[in-house]
Amino acid sequence: MDALSRYEPIIDDFEGFLAACERPLPTTVRVNPLAVTPDRAVEALAAEGVAVDRREWHPGVLEVDTNKPGNTWPYVHGWVHGQEEVSCVPPRVLDPEPGDVVWDACAAPGGKTAQIAAEIDDDGLVVANDDNLGRLSALRGNCDRLGVTSAAVTNTDARRATLDAFPDVAAVDAALVDAPCSCEGTIRKNADALDGAGASASRSLGRLQADILARAVALTRPGGTVVYSTCTFAPEENEAVVDEVLGRTDSRLVEFDVGLASAPGLTEWGDASYDDSLARAQRYYPHHNDTGGFFAAKLEVTA
Repeated sequence: MDALSRYEPIIDDFEGFLAACERPLPTTVRVNPLAVTPDRAVEALAAEGVAVDRREWHPGVLEVDTNKPGNTWPYVHGWVHGQEEVSCVPPRVLDPEPGDVVWDACAAPGGKTAQIAAEIDDDGLVVANDDNLGRLSALRGNCDRLGVTSAAVTNTDARRATLDAFPDVAAVDAALVDAPCSCEGTIRKNADALDGAGASASRSLGRLQADILARAVALTRPGGTVVYSTCTFAPEENEAVVDEVLGRTDSRLVEFDVGLASAPGLTEWGDASYDDSLARAQRYYPHHNDTGGFFAAKLEVTA
């Protein structure tokens, strides 16, 4: 846990934070509303002998008392999808409407893509992109199992993505950049998550993340929404990235609240100062909601 010590000045109850990071992560699933209601999914899981604890902030997020939900028939038939609770936050923040065109910049293995499709009632277009060809089979498989018909899968470097394959789409209505990151927030389920973590590694990732986020803003229409998220605590990959993109693009940060306890984004870190609006971003810590760690920021494209 030494890699996390640098965050002590910015995290309330740091000892509670460290203790939470050492506890096993609860197993959660997301109900697929394209197939079933939450009540019916709960009934089906109960019939399989799986007890459920429902989450108040999201009616479709269920904690289950099995670490193998994929072995249940509701999973096999696409009624539920194994997805960490806090991982359900970014599509909820994006909040697209039926009929929207949405770009999912780093989509594989597809949990958030399917959630976006559910948010638009599978009515519209979700361009699910990933630059890792090997991961696209998981993306396609999850979309097929969950009955998603609105997703079109693309394989390109998100930093240089275009909409040329969709001649009727001049710009997207919304974009999600769930960026590749150092994954520190996954420490509760991945014992190796902190290997190689640190400021230098995070600064290197930040350059890639900023380029992807800037491209997402460029592909989104004026008035559209872009959500940036990571599963790391590193300000170099979070606030610093968003701050840079605010300076490079016509965009602004807007407030949001999904109903989970969180801390505001940072406006200072070490010798760095960020735009005051970074306080509108949200940091989700393991000891606040018994989840993994996450960061989310919501941008509105202004021109």
